[in-house]
Amino acid sequence: MPPSNWAIWPGSPYPLGATWDGEGVNFALFSEHAEKVELCLFDPNGRRELERIEMRWQTDLVFHCYLPEARPGMLYGYRVHGPYEPEAGHRFNPNKLLLDPYAKALHGQVRWSDALFGYRIGSSREDLFMDRRDSATGMPKCQVIDTAFTWGDDKPPRTPWHETVIYELHVKGFTALNPHVHTALRGTYAGLATAPVISYLQRLGVTAVEIMPVQAFLDDRHLVEKGLRNYWGYNTMGFFAPDMRYCASGHVNEFKTMVKTLHTAGIEVILDVVYNHTAEGSHLGPTLSFRGIDNSAYYRLVPEDRRYYMDYTGCGNTLNMRHPRVLQLIMDSLRYWVQEMHVDGFRFDLASALARELHEVDRLGAFFDIIHQDPVLSQVKLIAEPWDLGEGGYQVGNFPVGWTEWNGRYRDSVRAFWKGEHGLIGDMAYRLTGSSDLYESNGRRPYASVNFVTCHDGFTLEDLVSYNHKHNEANGEDNRDGENHNLSWNCGAEGATDDKEVLDLRARQKRNMLATLFLSQGIPMLLAGDERGRTQRGNNNAYCQDAPLSWVDWELDEHARDLMPFVQYLIRLRKNHPALRRRHFFQGRPIMGAGVKDLAWLRPDGEEMKEEDWLQGFARSLGMFIAGDLFEEYDERGRRVRDADMILLINAGHEPISFRLPPEPARTRWEVLLDTVYPRGPRPDHRMFHSHEVYPLQTRSVVLMLNASRPVRRQNGSD
Repeated sequence: MPPSNWAIWPGSPYPLGATWDGEGVNFALFSEHAEKVELCLFDPNGRRELERIEMRWQTDLVFHCYLPEARPGMLYGYRVHGPYEPEAGHRFNPNKLLLDPYAKALHGQVRWSDALFGYRIGSSREDLFMDRRDSATGMPKCQVIDTAFTWGDDKPPRTPWHETVIYELHVKGFTALNPHVHTALRGTYAGLATAPVISYLQRLGVTAVEIMPVQAFLDDRHLVEKGLRNYWGYNTMGFFAPDMRYCASGHVNEFKTMVKTLHTAGIEVILDVVYNHTAEGSHLGPTLSFRGIDNSAYYRLVPEDRRYYMDYTGCGNTLNMRHPRVLQLIMDSLRYWVQEMHVDGFRFDLASALARELHEVDRLGAFFDIIHQDPVLSQVKLIAEPWDLGEGGYQVGNFPVGWTEWNGRYRDSVRAFWKGEHGLIGDMAYRLTGSSDLYESNGRRPYASVNFVTCHDGFTLEDLVSYNHKHNEANGEDNRDGENHNLSWNCGAEGATDDKEVLDLRARQKRNMLATLFLSQGIPMLLAGDERGRTQRGNNNAYCQDAPLSWVDWELDEHARDLMPFVQYLIRLRKNHPALRRRHFFQGRPIMGAGVKDLAWLRPDGEEMKEEDWLQGFARSLGMFIAGDLFEEYDERGRRVRDADMILLINAGHEPISFRLPPEPARTRWEVLLDTVYPRGPRPDHRMFHSHEVYPLQTRSVVLMLNASRPVRRQNGSD
């Protein structure tokens, strides 16, 4: 190319990325092993490369320059020169246009061809030989942005953990079929910020939306060739850029408007983020960014043969968390989403991979140390998916104080219990009370447990009670993909049926699992659409289904019309009764000066359970007395938090049980707040029950009772 006509100044090695300062743009790119870096500028459509500017200045392994004539909107990329020596861990190839790891916006999508790969496809030992075709025409381009935005008086809701109710949703899938959202806005950030959607979330009662990945991601070649796409988005190629396929306006500020609107409604925004791997995949994957910038710095390579990648994620590669610049990249990205985008927290995909110092998972690894001392990130909500695919990767209960976890033990226990499996009452007792067996010993609280029965990965709630087996044929892998061990039960018929008895049982089972979820200590997480009976027709791995199969269906049948108000009622119960969302674990023993226990487990005869009762493998019922005066519980202003006594009765068996209410407190009238036999929740006859009276606990049901005689005990426990 001819010499550049642009004025080029040295600029600064910090901050990394392309930074508009009001006069020009500073460009800075880290590469430890590169020999030369070229900044490539493109026309406004991103189709024609206009300039290549050598970044001649290098400081602390950062190549940098400043263009005083550059402006926001400019499209750019990089070409990085260095050795192509895969067996030594180096895969530099200046024929490949590379994305800036710090790009704040991407223009266009990947258009697949063999030119995107750094090696010659089809040759023997194919990745050892460099491919010299130019990849620029098939690559998205980075875009310089002006980060200015009118936030006004926006403030994070800062909902306390113990009051949080999480709603996991997909930006596109949640509004794609919503008839109340304007057609042009469906499936976008703007659509999620419309009045009908905000009103729906408020009426439902959730306090936070956990949004599935929206950092710019890649649709895998094999999916595109089959007419599918990476719908879930767990394939990141840009850690700072919101994916523009969800952007109606084409401007990054649309995401900020969505966050601000949700905040005004009192709803927090938690991002599902993927920092454990990138979209470049294995040694046979494309060269899009990190691989061509500095492969050996950004990725964990096999020490004995650096041609290959350590893969703790099942996605072909693992980011090298041991390298300080990779840690910096992730921390800068997280701070950007908090400070510039105003998000309230993060759910970390396969978080165990982030903790690996060598091969082992170290819960006090550098990543956690850095976050804990960071004045910004230590103050937001941090949720771990506490497992990866490597040896020792299942780390439920082992993350540090300050972190919450997706509790996979909770999901499995609740599913198995309501499926009817034996010997689970002891395990269920732990799950109902916040999983103290997992979280109490290291100083954590009940809200360390994010409780869920379903999530994006696996069956929906409707499918959990409708299918014994997965039905993933639509994914094009002959039903081989997806989990086989689902702990599901179809209630007597596989899939769709018009058998009323089966449909009624399914409806009750859904109510049972939802009641268990919202009446358990810890943080409940509801999968979007479960309150509406959403089905994926038995597909438990719909990651590639960007279609109505995965989108929320806004048409309601008879059972769905009953389920929505039932979920709203459960969330109101939880909000109205602090005894259901404690900040401390139960002690299960008499409290000094009170003369009563804060928790007691009951047998069907009304007596307290003894050691041998827990060992009865056939038992599928459980009673739980909760002392309403929470003793050690105080609100943020130091005021005592109190509630009425409660009794929770659960019967997962196929026969009804005559459950005798405890004799104490004497002369108590128990109001039935919930009985899952009834579609809307409360008993329609509003009947009261008295101490020592028998309650007819029906097969497969949950009952919650409130002490209506003495709603609140005084501090000393006397009348």
